[in-house]
Amino acid sequence: MKVEEIVEKAKEMEDYLVKMRRDLHMHPELGFEEKKTSSIVKRELKKLGYEVTETAKTGVIGVLKGGNGKCAALRADMDALPIQEENNVPYKSQNPGKMHACGHDAHTAMLLGAASILSKLKDLRGEVKLIFQPAEEVGSGAKQVMEEGHLDDVDAIFGMHVWPDLPSGKIGIGGGALFASADAFTVSIRGKGGHGAYPHQAIDPIVVASDLINGYQKIVSRRVSPLDPCVLSVCKISAGTAFNVIPERVEMKGTIRTYSMKVRDLVLREAKKITQGYANAMGCNGSFNLAMKNLPVTINDEELSRFTRRALSGLGGITEPIKSMGAEDFAFYAQKVPGLFIELGIRNKAKGVGLYSLHNPQFDLDEAVLWKGAAIHSILANEFLKEKKTL
Repeated sequence: MKVEEIVEKAKEMEDYLVKMRRDLHMHPELGFEEKKTSSIVKRELKKLGYEVTETAKTGVIGVLKGGNGKCAALRADMDALPIQEENNVPYKSQNPGKMHACGHDAHTAMLLGAASILSKLKDLRGEVKLIFQPAEEVGSGAKQVMEEGHLDDVDAIFGMHVWPDLPSGKIGIGGGALFASADAFTVSIRGKGGHGAYPHQAIDPIVVASDLINGYQKIVSRRVSPLDPCVLSVCKISAGTAFNVIPERVEMKGTIRTYSMKVRDLVLREAKKITQGYANAMGCNGSFNLAMKNLPVTINDEELSRFTRRALSGLGGITEPIKSMGAEDFAFYAQKVPGLFIELGIRNKAKGVGLYSLHNPQFDLDEAVLWKGAAIHSILANEFLKEKKTL
């Protein structure tokens, strides 16, 4: 099937894609809880004749086999976020405190659209593996899929993310580092509780915590080269029970993002040193610990990037991707096999959609791009399998 035919079929599926995306949006599920989402995916894949298997607790893999050849994998994440949606739309989340605020509903719908298109190809020259992955937001879904061996026979993998920083329909494609590594940390400061009116009789862990937050930022500004991207954010502070009680303990949580393992290790080392040293100097006990396994830097394969630009040239709108200090567990896949992660623009000022960032309670997207996402997946799989050489 020619690229033009794939595009036409994708456009014909617009109503299906919008309906599917809205159904998924109304019923968001958190990581490793995607039971309803998985059941929908399995139902649709089985109708199309795919071999369907389960993976990583609530994930789904659909396999379509053609003639002898390579194996191309396409990945969509399915999980939502613990966010209360604030949009007033007919397809608003019906699950309190849960929302598809990162576009995974669109990712799943677009890959289901590609599943339909690919199933109609009569000259498929290899194998297509569709990975509907759980738990991207908690950073562990991809690793579990890999550990179960589902990438062992894959020659290349492609992923895509709707992107509000790009105009609707633009396609961000590039090689090299795209997303940062990510670590989550916890800080515990134990002092001595007491009355707020008599601070000299207590050891206040809150003032120690506030100084530590400033100290952490000095690691970024004074210990890390300004040429090396690095972010350290304290995002949660828990302490105290009343306005007049100095608490015994302060707990903090945050994240570190870098493009270099060398920089990451430096920040961790300095943060631990500052936490323990300053807390001790102020009469407290302090600890700095990691709260999740490191997500590596997402690195796009350079040759796969060039191939993708050629394969999608007929769609137009190709641009440089916007590098991000956000993280993606697609990085695990790209460490094992050549991988390419694409950004698909969804910002449409005229429609008033795509104007809020990812993870915002008012996040929404321009549904007019859904057909393009389905076409991108389909074209990449088909064209990659046609390539005589291994990229």
